[in-house]
Parts: sequence; C-alpha cells; structure tokens
Amino acid sequence: MKNKILWLGLSVLITAAMLLASCNTSTTTATTTTSQPATSTTTTTTVKSSTTTSTSVPVSTSSASTTGKWWDTLGTPQYGGTITLSIPQDIGSFDPYYGGGYTITPAWMEKVVGPMWTVDPKVFNYSMLFVPSDYVGGYLAQSWELTDASTYIVHLRQGVHWQNIPPANGREFTSADVVWSYSHQFGLGSFTTHAPFSATYTVFQNLSSLTAPDKYTVIFKWKTSNPEYIIEAMDPTDSEQSIANQEATAQYGDLKDWHHVVGTGPFMLTDYVTGSSATLVRNPNYWGYDEHFPKNQLPYIDSLKYLIIPDVATTLAALRTGKIDAMDNIGLTDSNNLKKTNPELVSLTYATSNQPTIDPRVDVAPFKDINVRIAMQHALDLPTITSSYYGGTCSPLPLTITSYAMTGWGYPYDQWPQSLKDSYSYNPTLAKQMLAAAGFPNGFKTDIVAQNTVDMDLLQVVKSYFAAVGITMDIRPMAAADWTAYVMRGHNQDALAQRQAGGLGLNYAFIRQLSRYQTGYMTNWLMVADPTYDAFYTQAVAASSIDQLKQIVHDANKYVAEQHWSISLVQCNLFTFNEPWLKGYAGQSFTIGGGNAGPMFAGYFLSRFWIDQKLKKSMGH
Repeated sequence: MKNKILWLGLSVLITAAMLLASCNTSTTTATTTTSQPATSTTTTTTVKSSTTTSTSVPVSTSSASTTGKWWDTLGTPQYGGTITLSIPQDIGSFDPYYGGGYTITPAWMEKVVGPMWTVDPKVFNYSMLFVPSDYVGGYLAQSWELTDASTYIVHLRQGVHWQNIPPANGREFTSADVVWSYSHQFGLGSFTTHAPFSATYTVFQNLSSLTAPDKYTVIFKWKTSNPEYIIEAMDPTDSEQSIANQEATAQYGDLKDWHHVVGTGPFMLTDYVTGSSATLVRNPNYWGYDEHFPKNQLPYIDSLKYLIIPDVATTLAALRTGKIDAMDNIGLTDSNNLKKTNPELVSLTYATSNQPTIDPRVDVAPFKDINVRIAMQHALDLPTITSSYYGGTCSPLPLTITSYAMTGWGYPYDQWPQSLKDSYSYNPTLAKQMLAAAGFPNGFKTDIVAQNTVDMDLLQVVKSYFAAVGITMDIRPMAAADWTAYVMRGHNQDALAQRQAGGLGLNYAFIRQLSRYQTGYMTNWLMVADPTYDAFYTQAVAASSIDQLKQIVHDANKYVAEQHWSISLVQCNLFTFNEPWLKGYAGQSFTIGGGNAGPMFAGYFLSRFWIDQKLKKSMGH
C-alpha cells in the first residue's frame, strides 16, 4: 500500500536509508505459490488525494515500487513449522496501557500503520527506526490523508475481525475500537482522569480529539499544524499504539494477565512461563494475505516461540546449535567468531540506531560541572578505539543527537568550528589539568550501571582510558529489566549509566529525537533540565515548514554538542545472523527481539516469514 501525503519532502532520507539497508536472500527461485484453502482475497487499496492549506513540498515518487519480483529469490513460501527466537529479558507488560516494559504485544495487537512487505530490502529494509513516509504502509489502515494541517483521516480495512477468543468472540473490528483504544491509552475524552504510563509518551499530548464519523473512518485532530509531527506520531516503533480490545479490558479491568489478551493480529498467545518462554499459535481467522502471493492467507508458520535468555553467551550458543532461528544486536567480536564457527549462518550488517554513550547524572557532582564532562571526553581516544577495537569498521567522529547517516539533517561534523572539535579530541594532559581545576587533582572514583547486554569489553577499554587520567570507574552489570527499573524509571543511579541503546547518533523520527534530553522525559536518565533545550521541542511542534524543522533540529544538535551532556563514543555497525532455513528476514528492526523495548514489528513481519522445513531437516534440525 502506497500512501501519498503532502508537505513531507523527506526524499533526502531515502538515499541515506538505502546506504544503511542490506538484503538477505537465498538462491532458491520461486515458480509457484502454495496456499491454504481460503476464499478471501485482499482488498485493492485506493488512496485519496489530500489537500492542505499549509506551505508544502510534494513527496517525490518513491523507488519502492516493485517491478521485478525481488521476493522470488526467497523461494516458494511454505506453511507449517515454528519460528523460535530469543528475547533478552522477561516480558514486562501484556497491556499497552501500562507500557514501558519489554513486550511482544504487537504479535497479536496490531497498529494503524507500519511497514510495507512489498518494499525491496535492497531499497529499504526497515533497519532504521525512522521510516520515510514513502515506506509507511497500513496494518489496520487501508488509506489515510491529511485534509488540512492538523487533521489526519484514517480509512480502516473492512472485514477485519477480532480473534475468536472471549469476550471479543471474533466480532468485526471497527472505527469505534480505534477511538476507544487511543482515548483509553492517552487519556482523551472520558479517560482524561486516567494517568497511564503511556500518558508520558510526549507525542500524544498534542492529540486533541479523535472521532468516528462512520464504521470505518477515524478522524484525528491535533493541536499542532506540523504534518511531520503527525506522521511521526502515527508511525510508531513503540507498542503503546497497539489497539487493545475494550470488551476484554472492561471484563478483566486490565490486560496484565496474559490469559486475557486478544487482538486482531496473526498470532494468539497460548502459553507463557515467567522468565522462561512465551508461545503463540497461528490465528486461523487472520484477515491478512501475502502481498506477494495474494491467495496465501497469513501467517505461514504454525507457531512462534520466544525463549527468554538474558545472557548473551547463552543466546549465541542457542543460535550456534539451531535452537533459535535468528539473533540481532551482535557486536563485531561475536560476529567474527560466528563466521568462523558457523559459516552456514546468514549474516547482515546494519548501522546502530544510536551510538553507545557514557551518560552521567548531570544534576549531581562532579558531573554537573561541564569541565569535568569535557575532561572525561578528552580522556577517550576515539580514533584509536575505532582502529584498534573496531578494526577500522566505523567512523571515529564524535556525534550529537542525529545520526550523520540522515543526510541533510542535524549538525554534521564538518560544520563544527575547530574549537568544538578540539573539545572532543584525545588530550589526556588537558583532561588532568581540567580535573585539577575543577577540584579533582587526583581524579575521583565513580561507577557505571550498565545493562549486561552492552559491550562489556568496550567498557573495559573506557575504564582503562579513564584510569589514565585519574578516574577510577567500577562497572556494575545489571540485567536489562532491572536496569530499566533502576535507571530509566527510578533514576536511582548517582553516577554513570549505559544501556544497549545510547543517546547520540539517533536515526529515530525527529520529534522523538528532540525528546531525548527534554526535562522529565522518561529516557532522560541524565536528568538534564535545560529550558534552552526544552524550547527546541516546543519550536519543532509548531514548525510549519520542512526548512523550519531542519533548522530547529540543526540548532538542537549544535547545542547538545556544546553542552557535553553525554560522553561520546563512536557509532559502529551491529550484525544479525539467521539460520538459512528462515526465509524473508532482511534485518528488519525490532523484529527478532534483541532491542530494549521488544520486537515491535513481530506480528507484521513474522507472519510473512516462513521456514524451509526440507532444508532445516537436511541440516539435521
């Protein structure tokens, strides 16, 4: 489905996305389709043209249109089998209303919009968290339009039904469900007295109302007149917009108990063992059909299983022995080892969604002194870390908020004045002098609370550099779920912190990027409270042109670079590996499950992936 919207002249990002995208294919050629008995067919999508009174730049024609059946290289889709994956922490939430914890709810609860399976992974493979508008398709939406600068109208698919599970019992999905779920989730209408976790999701504080004029239409009214803001909000990488069932919520009070979950998605949750596993089975009444093979009802697999494995070494062992079908977020060292021990595995390289950083509590001593933070930056030799630790496979440049891969946005390093570049240079002598001037002639002792999924070897390198200028840093590993509760929610750390996803070099949507250091924002565990920075977010929401937004993002990036809130490391590639019998996987972000928030596109992509069972059996599995 291709939806045309006005004003979003983001074609420059497509070029950057193509540089990041990579493709995983097999050599089998498909000649026929295999389908289960089904009488339903997909509905032809008609997208209405939209009109707007705001100054706009038309979206350029996308190169995403498929003309050569790129998917033929995947082979003939087969039904049956199980996809088994690992997730790095226990499931923290089955109810999007409470959000925030690690979740797999998108496997059974769908969203309004999302990726498009018809896009050739060589063009764009959804490994970036930001998705240009040309690559946004529909889950539950058939089409949509912006009729003015603040009105977003969604036309839902017809013939979608809730899963045949009480109390929904397979009834038809309608616009009233969208209105109820969004209102309940974000405190609108009769739910304004609610205070869900998701209310802290800043973007939706600017949603003023939503109504359903008919059974299949939803009108979103926004307080902002910034269409980029609206599109970013409607194209989420979070689970909070998964559409929940109102009958189940009314009957049970909430959906915290996994036995009570129900959705419109391709999988149904049938078993969950705390700290061990979750098992989902095929929804036999799912509305979706394969866009490549329109007679094939989705999903292809019979079941989907998640093994909860917090330890990276154990997860790697499971991949090596074929107990899981894929793994993402793999660092360079482990990647090189896998290529030696398991050459049969298919590997993909993708740019990290953000670079690792050393994040101090800037509201407490000694880190509230910018000179201490600059001294810590001077202690790190980024070019040597790049060449020696990463084998020269990435750039040694320090970053600010926006990834340099997002061409035309942010604050590129070649625009930095020499004085700013110098403040990020390796200069241990100056670092010692600055620490002494700040009152620490002998350095100081500190610690870093780090998720146990981060690169601990890299932290040891950082520790040695800090020690050379007198900073003694103890490393405190913490399970991902515990880290989330202790640091991200509780802000209980009193020194440094690091998690798998850091705070610089982001390839998120731009409005969300500007939330990173916003006062009171959940992931602002550095406790930055800066009115100058907060104003950038307010300005971005009110922006009325793409040029205005670009300038605001530029200025915010420049300000962050000057403030040295996060200690910059370098942004390098990560790797995914999958068994050759898993077909369709091309590095789609948050599909496999290694991310901090959970596999956000699980329902969409995993329903379209399939297992080559003959190949799997021939390989002894």
